[in-house]
Amino acid sequence: MKHTLPTKLFGWLALSALVLGSAQAVANDKADAEKTVSGSVTVLKNFSADPNMTWYREHISKAKAVLIIPTLVKAGFIFGGSGGNGVVLARDEKTNVWKGPSFASAGSVSWGLQAGGSAAEVVMMAMTEKGKDALLSNKFQAGADASVSAGPVGTGAQAATTDIVQFARSKGLFGGLSLEGSVIAVRDSLNKAYYGKPVTPADILIRGDVTNPQAGPLIKALTAESGK
Repeated sequence: MKHTLPTKLFGWLALSALVLGSAQAVANDKADAEKTVSGSVTVLKNFSADPNMTWYREHISKAKAVLIIPTLVKAGFIFGGSGGNGVVLARDEKTNVWKGPSFASAGSVSWGLQAGGSAAEVVMMAMTEKGKDALLSNKFQAGADASVSAGPVGTGAQAATTDIVQFARSKGLFGGLSLEGSVIAVRDSLNKAYYGKPVTPADILIRGDVTNPQAGPLIKALTAESGK
């Protein structure tokens, strides 16, 4: 009996630590989600002002869905890789209203002679139903489950027929940055933290069951951009 109190106390301390740790994890995920949404607004503004993004500006209104990654980091020496969090938004083609965001991550591993690193702002535009379905899925591999091509830059350029057109504004030794072969996967923890309950991409992007006022500026910026 003399060990009962210490044992119970240890149990309560362990439970309290678990609860506090879970609460902190949720708070961190919510902060990451809000930062990603705010960063995506900046990306749209930067793309809108970039003189090299003519094709992007002329065709964003035709996109069925978009993936915006505020910071995609690519780095390595011999072995390399890239990764970053982003948001997916889908356009209701009946009402022309954008829904979202749903959170996703992009990541890949590469091998070869390489050095240094780069960071890029990325926008992926789904131009076909297949491309939209890929962006709205829980996971897909760019180039395998849906065709992906780098978007043209400059005036008067044409893009090849593809499911998803990718644009990147990057700086660093890598120069051009491609997501070909990357795995795009839903970030369930960020979606849960952002909307306050477990939700799927379909709940957010198709049915529109949940919204968050913090996403207002992002929806407004994308609506303005695609309405030009």
